[in-house]
Amino acid sequence: MVSEADRDRAVAAARGAAARVVDPEIPALSIADLGVLREVRLGADDVIEIDITPTYSGCPAMRMIALEVEAAVEAAGLGRPRVNLVLAPAWTTDWITPEGRAALRRSGIAPPVAGGGRRALFGADETVACPRCGATATEKLSEFGSTACKALWRCRACGEPFDYFKCH
Repeated sequence: MVSEADRDRAVAAARGAAARVVDPEIPALSIADLGVLREVRLGADDVIEIDITPTYSGCPAMRMIALEVEAAVEAAGLGRPRVNLVLAPAWTTDWITPEGRAALRRSGIAPPVAGGGRRALFGADETVACPRCGATATEKLSEFGSTACKALWRCRACGEPFDYFKCH
């Protein structure tokens, strides 16, 4: 019989291992800071279960993330976990942590504007600050950036192009 304290330690260790996995499309950001890592628990059969939610339903990185989570938990000596892809509730950019937003800025990607996605539905562009110089004199060049979840913008103040993590 496994004690409750041992179960709690195993779950905490599994969460720590999974939380260190980075997004393969944005390696400056962990899946925990991105809000993709949703829940870690011990199943009735004492197997670690980990829920992850894609940033959007067609995200090509999710299979790689699931494999990396499995490898990280196994490397921590906790056995092979069950990694579940959870689609509801749908991921939102509100789940990105403050640390994640700072990591995006440091890597030259403008973090999403809070609540900006709803305005975009009606054709209104967000005011996006340049991650390099902080100026808000920016313009959208393309709805599509280096990945499907980003748009390409340019700063009119410093002239630099940058990715903007689109709101969902």
